[in-house]
Amino acid sequence: MQIDLRTVAIKPLRQTFDHVARRIGGDKPASRYQEGTFDLQATANFQYRPTWDPEHEIFDAGRTAIRMADWYAFRDPRQFYYGAYTLARAKQQDTAEANFDFVESRGLAAALPAELTATVLKLLVPLRHVAWGANMNNASICAYGYGTAFSQPCIYHAMDQLGIAQYLTRVGLLLGDADALDEGKRAWTADDAWQGLRRLVEDSFVVRDPFEIFVVQNVVLDGLLYPLVFETIVDDVLSADGGTAVAMLTQFMTDWFGETKKWVDATVKTAAAESAENRALLARWTAHWRDRAAAALLPVARIALGERSDEVVAEVVSQFNARLAKAGVEI
Repeated sequence: MQIDLRTVAIKPLRQTFDHVARRIGGDKPASRYQEGTFDLQATANFQYRPTWDPEHEIFDAGRTAIRMADWYAFRDPRQFYYGAYTLARAKQQDTAEANFDFVESRGLAAALPAELTATVLKLLVPLRHVAWGANMNNASICAYGYGTAFSQPCIYHAMDQLGIAQYLTRVGLLLGDADALDEGKRAWTADDAWQGLRRLVEDSFVVRDPFEIFVVQNVVLDGLLYPLVFETIVDDVLSADGGTAVAMLTQFMTDWFGETKKWVDATVKTAAAESAENRALLARWTAHWRDRAAAALLPVARIALGERSDEVVAEVVSQFNARLAKAGVEI
């Protein structure tokens, strides 16, 4: 008996959902990112306005001063929808866990100079409160921002910041003990070096415009803090003094910032290109919060850099200005 196997190609009646096809043009396959992003937010048939904010609909573009003809003009260069996001972070978590295991199993934490360990604990442990504030701010952007293309990455960002707070907690426990966490909280609430940054974080909680919160947190504060603390102080200064193990423990933060700033820059660039009014507003917000953040981070930098702090912070601000200029915002 002979059996002939033949391949039969079945042409699908349509390649994707109609609302996605209208955006990408024509009857062609869509990516998972496109299907998981475009036009997912409800825009009509709301039953009532929120009793806690009767001036706005549940989803309302009027909550921000930024104006967009199409709020789905934003694109995430990483193409993150839930599946792609969780797979990417799972790989990074595996690397982070391997780094912690390596440092702990080989006694590298105990081998650090005592003075350097004290500096690391003073510098990094209070920053977990900053990361918690970033989690709150990004959750707020997701709750009150308009359009899935803008708000969806913010909830991923919120969870990333929660993870960063947990990694910083583990650094404190590995290099110190539970008392190190209590001391970090005491420093955050009482030490003069942290009060400017603490006030900035707390002031950000009462900003109502979701796009301004995006600027305060994701553009300005992260845009200055991560290059200063993790790329400069930890990866360069402390590593040169024998703190390579600390750089391993904070590798996630360095890699994460390098990845996420591509999305942040793309978002700013799209909003700035929409209109001169958007550009002017973004420049005003960025300049105001940049100056506050730089002043708040200066005493924090002195914990590790001493007299070099002014020079290093000024260089970080200069690099930040150049980065924003490439995104279309001159400050």
